[in-house]
Amino acid sequence: MVRLIAFLVGVFFSGMLLIGLVDTVVGAIKEPALPTAEHEFHKTPKAVSFAHDGPLGKFDTAQLQRGLKIYAEVCSACHSLKLVSFRDFAALGYDEDQVKAIAKGWKTEVPSLNPETGEPATRPAIPADKIPSPFANEVAARAANNNALPPDLSLITKARANGPAYVYSLLIGYENGQPAELLKKFPDAKTPDGLHYNPYFANLNIAMAAPLTADDQVTYDDGTKATKQQMAKDVAAFLTWTAEPKLENRKSAGWAALGFLIIFTVLAWMSYKSIWADKKH
Repeated sequence: MVRLIAFLVGVFFSGMLLIGLVDTVVGAIKEPALPTAEHEFHKTPKAVSFAHDGPLGKFDTAQLQRGLKIYAEVCSACHSLKLVSFRDFAALGYDEDQVKAIAKGWKTEVPSLNPETGEPATRPAIPADKIPSPFANEVAARAANNNALPPDLSLITKARANGPAYVYSLLIGYENGQPAELLKKFPDAKTPDGLHYNPYFANLNIAMAAPLTADDQVTYDDGTKATKQQMAKDVAAFLTWTAEPKLENRKSAGWAALGFLIIFTVLAWMSYKSIWADKKH
């Protein structure tokens, strides 16, 4: 009896789910969703290649150093990098003294306490410190950015589909005003005051003004020409490293595991042939 009741309850709920599914499909056919500006004018990230792409790809250390410079001189004014420590920059080819100099010269000091009074204070960063946020808290961040909260960039390339290409496209994708075709088809989709039109952003309008405004906005130490495209690509590579600092190790481990499996498979096949060679099937 219990099994029968359970079966009937299961049939009932399955039937309700089926009815709901059919109703949804019929409704979508009879009254399809209206087109929106976001769906028609949103662009997928540009095709861009990086040295770390592919199963054999490795980070370009010089590019990562240039990307750090872009972050330090441009992005760090608004965006935090709270999962990265200064000492992690040793992986970018900097020696101990250089890492100490980068930490000490960082534009934002680290929150601390006055040892004599116990009052809140700040101090220059040391290699063991995390990259300090440019704002004291979320309230201060919103107050300085028209109530928009700048996201932390530590994992931004993992938080977005095709992350490196997305970051690159977003940085160089700002346009001076909306296309006339968009305003003609969607007159109510005008970019609100305080926002900026960027077709690579999900809803086309982003609170962040274009951070890369002109070529040679920074001066690269290695003499590379700092075009907008080059700066965008370098910082996108750097943010890929912050999100996956062990990317090269993971690829090496994968190849080692694959090699082991191939060798094991060959040995297993040879053992099989040896053991069963004189056996009749």
